[in-house]
Amino acid sequence: MKKTDNPADPFKKALAEATKVLADDPDLSVNYSVDPSGIAGDTMRLPQVTRRMTRDEVLLARGTADALAMQRKYHDNAIHARYSPPGDMARSLYEAMETARCEAMGARDMPGTAGNIDAKIETEARKLGYDQIKQAADAPLSVAAGYMIRHLATGRDLPPAARNVMELWQGFIEDQAGGTLEELQAKLSDQTAFAKFARQIIDDLGYGDQLGDDPDQPDDEDQDDAQDDAEEQEDPDSSGQDDQDDQDAEADPEQSQDETQDSSEAQVTMDDMAEDEMSDEAELPDGDAPLEPPPPAPLSDADPNYAAYDTQFDEEIAAEDLAEPAELERLRAYLDQQLEPLKGAVGRLANKLQRRLQAQQNRSWLFDMEEGILDAGRLARVVANPTTPLSFKVEKDTEFRDTVVTLLLDNSGSMRGRPISIAAICADVLARTLERCDVKVEVLGFTTRAWKGGQSREKWLTEGRPQQPGRLNDLRHIIYKKADSPMRRTRANLGLMMKEGLLKENIDGEALEWAHRRMLARPEARKILMVISDGAPVDDSTLSVNPANYLEKHLRDVIAMVEKKKFVELIAIGIGHDVTRYYQHAVTITDVEQLAGAMTEQLAALFDQDPRARARMIGMKKAS
Repeated sequence: MKKTDNPADPFKKALAEATKVLADDPDLSVNYSVDPSGIAGDTMRLPQVTRRMTRDEVLLARGTADALAMQRKYHDNAIHARYSPPGDMARSLYEAMETARCEAMGARDMPGTAGNIDAKIETEARKLGYDQIKQAADAPLSVAAGYMIRHLATGRDLPPAARNVMELWQGFIEDQAGGTLEELQAKLSDQTAFAKFARQIIDDLGYGDQLGDDPDQPDDEDQDDAQDDAEEQEDPDSSGQDDQDDQDAEADPEQSQDETQDSSEAQVTMDDMAEDEMSDEAELPDGDAPLEPPPPAPLSDADPNYAAYDTQFDEEIAAEDLAEPAELERLRAYLDQQLEPLKGAVGRLANKLQRRLQAQQNRSWLFDMEEGILDAGRLARVVANPTTPLSFKVEKDTEFRDTVVTLLLDNSGSMRGRPISIAAICADVLARTLERCDVKVEVLGFTTRAWKGGQSREKWLTEGRPQQPGRLNDLRHIIYKKADSPMRRTRANLGLMMKEGLLKENIDGEALEWAHRRMLARPEARKILMVISDGAPVDDSTLSVNPANYLEKHLRDVIAMVEKKKFVELIAIGIGHDVTRYYQHAVTITDVEQLAGAMTEQLAALFDQDPRARARMIGMKKAS
C-alpha cells in the first residue's frame, strides 16, 4: 500500500460490496458522507469513516449499512406512501414501526445483521441522550414504539440506551394496544398487512384523528357512479316510456306531426340564436376579445421544468424576526464563548487578507496625461526647455472598490455543531474585514421550515398525492446581514445559527438562484458569490416522490446558468464533501477548522491583480 493511500479505503470498498449483496441490488451506489445517512433513488449514504478507523466509526458504518440494506430489500415506497398518515405524530409512529419491521426481517432472515444494527441503535440512542432520560414525557413515543416492535419481532434484548426509552413507554403501549400487538408476527412479512396493522396501533394509542382517510375505502365519486349505474339498470320506466311514445304516435299521427313541426320550429329558432351570437362575437374588435390568462412564470430560470408543489408556505425572513433581541444576544455570546480558542487564528488570517487588499488600494498613477493633476516631478523639464508642454497625472482606479460579496451558508442539520459555529464566526470576521476595505458584504443562509416536508406536503397528502409533485418542503431563506447594513448593527444576527431546531434540510439549487437574483439587483460593478456547504441537496419528502436526482439536477442547472451568464463570480467551499463535481471554481476541506483559511485565501485570490496567481488560487486553468 502506498503511503498516500487512505487505510480506510479497503474497508469502505468491502462494506459497499457487502451492502449491495444484502440489499439484493447490484446497481446500488454506496457513498460515505458527513450528510445524514439514508437512501435517495439508487444512492445510499453511509457515515464517513476517517483514516483513523476508530471502533465506533466502523461499528456505526456497518450497522447503518445493514439497516439501510434491509430497508432497500424489504421496503416498498409505493405501499408505504399509500398508507402513510397525514398527521405529524401519526406519521412518526408509522415510519418508526416500518423501519423496525425491515430491521426485524433482516434479523430473522440474515441473523448476522442483528448485532451490527444493535450497535447502530445504541450509538444513535446515546448520542441523543436516551440513556439519561428518567420520565416518559421526555422520551419520544414514536421511537419507543419502533423499539418495541423490533424487540417483540426479534425476541432480542435492546441495547441499554434504547431499552431505557422503550421501558418508559412499554406499560402505556401494552395497555392501549396489547391486543393488536399479538398479531405482529402474522403481519411482519407482508408490508401491506403491516401498514394496516401499524395504522391500528396508531389508533389504539389515541392518534386516530391523524390517520386521514382509509386508503382501502372507495372514493365517494366511485360509489356514486356505481349507484347511478345500478339505478339505470333497475329503472324499467325509461325504456317503457319510449315504447309508450311510439304507440301514441301511431294512434294519433296528426298530433305527432304537429309536435314534430313545433320541435322543428324550436330547433330553427335555437339555431338562429346561436348564429346571431356567433355573429356578435365575430364582430368584436380585437381589443375587446376575451384573452387567455398568461401562463404562470416558471419557478426557476435555470430549469423551466423544475417545480414546487406549493410556494405559499416558503419564507424569506430576516434573522432578527426569528428570535427576540435578548435571545440573539445570548446566542451570540454563546458563539463567541464556544469559539474563543479559534479567534486568534481567524483574526490573523483576516489581518492577512486586509493587508493584501489594502496593498492594492495604494495609489497608482497614470503619467504624461493631457489633463488631470499637475505632475510637479516633471516641472524641471519645463524649466530647462520652456517649449516642453506641462505634464499631468491621473489616479488609477483600483479594481475592487465597486464590489459586493455574498456569503451563502448551508444551514442544514448536517452542519450542526462545530461546522456551523466556525462558518458563523468566519462570516463575521470576513464581513468586518471586507467592510474595512470598502467592499459590501451580504450574509445569507438557507434551510427548510420542517423536517421531511411541511405544510406543502400536508396539502399534497390531502389533495390525493398527485404524481411528480416537485419540491415538497417549505423553504426558509434567512437574511443575516444585508449588503448595505453595517456589521456593527447585524453582528448579533449570526448567533441565530446556534439556535436549537433551526437547522433542517437543504435545497441548494433554489437557495443559489435566490442569492443570485439578489446580487443581480445590486448596483455594484463586480459581484462575488461564495457558497459554503457540506454536501449535495437533501430533502427526504421531495426525493421520496420525485426522481432521485431531482434536486441535484436543479442545482447543476442553476450553477451552469450562473457560470454561463458571468454576471456573478461563483466560488464554493465544501466541508467534508467534494463540491468540485458541481462547481467549476471550488475547494474541498476535510476539517472544519480549515474553513477560515480557505475562505480568506479564496477571497484574497479573487482580488489578486495577477490573473495567473488568481487562477492558481481558485482552481481555474492557467490564464494565457
